Amino acid sequence: MINPIIIKKIKEYNRIIIHGHQRPDGDCYGAQFGLKSIIQNSFPEKEVYVVGETSDFVSFVGTPDIIEDSLYEGALSIVVDTATEERISDKRYSLGKEIIKIDHHIPVNDYGKYKWVDTNYPSCAQMIAHFYKTYKKELKLGYEGALAMYVGILTDTGRFRFRGVSKQTHEIAGMLLEYGVDVEFVDSKLSIETLNMIRLKGYVLSNFKMTDAGFIYVTLDRKTIESFGVTDEQAASMVSVIGGIEGYPVWAIILEYPGSEIRIRLRSNGPVIAPLANEFNGGGHAKASGCKIDSWADLDRFISRTNEYINDLKK
Repeated sequence: MINPIIIKKIKEYNRIIIHGHQRPDGDCYGAQFGLKSIIQNSFPEKEVYVVGETSDFVSFVGTPDIIEDSLYEGALSIVVDTATEERISDKRYSLGKEIIKIDHHIPVNDYGKYKWVDTNYPSCAQMIAHFYKTYKKELKLGYEGALAMYVGILTDTGRFRFRGVSKQTHEIAGMLLEYGVDVEFVDSKLSIETLNMIRLKGYVLSNFKMTDAGFIYVTLDRKTIESFGVTDEQAASMVSVIGGIEGYPVWAIILEYPGSEIRIRLRSNGPVIAPLANEFNGGGHAKASGCKIDSWADLDRFISRTNEYINDLKK
């Protein structure tokens, strides 16, 4: 259920700054830029900013603003699509006078004075679109916002294939199309792959490893990622390449980011793996989570624990 304090606070503040998570995906952008569009179209006198990292994959949706620290004075900070404080992009969100959290992930830690967290939604962008639909008599939406939210819903549901997609999801998507969103245009943007991406995909398919428990994974260190000339975001998207292989219900891509940070994108088409991700400083959805290890030396421990976790669920 939507927390009614959200629209009250949006009306109350003259300056609103919208944050998302580190390494933003389509849903994060969809929620951020969708909400920005709703507020700007509804209340033209307000200052509304989207801040955080840039996502090349969905850059056609919008570009984050570069703002000074001083703009946070007396402002409302809204953080979307981010379960943990640690993952919030641009830590200045805490400089806002008040903080609102809007998210659809399994809660991991508590932040924000006001919250609307609902894991029944398959995407945060759908939450924002539902917020608009609920208060449609008071709010306005433009093409840019509709495009952003449609992209967010589409990407986080695997193009309407993942669990959690409901009648409401399709109804919301249909509503957004009424604002001029061109599905062919969106598909062309999301489906294009560079030659380097195709080469990396071939590498992933040739180098994944399997365990007897039913876990399949591939590792991409800095040298490998850079040798293919792809972005970290493009490398991380390779997690879908090894998904859906018969007999292997859990899979992961393990990537080394700049600064020797090693993050794991963990997926499942059977077991609930969010608790496993929580054990390794992560979290997310029941069957799509992220976590991290301190170094490559910890990889064996993660693989061993994953095998144990899968085997325990089989008992």
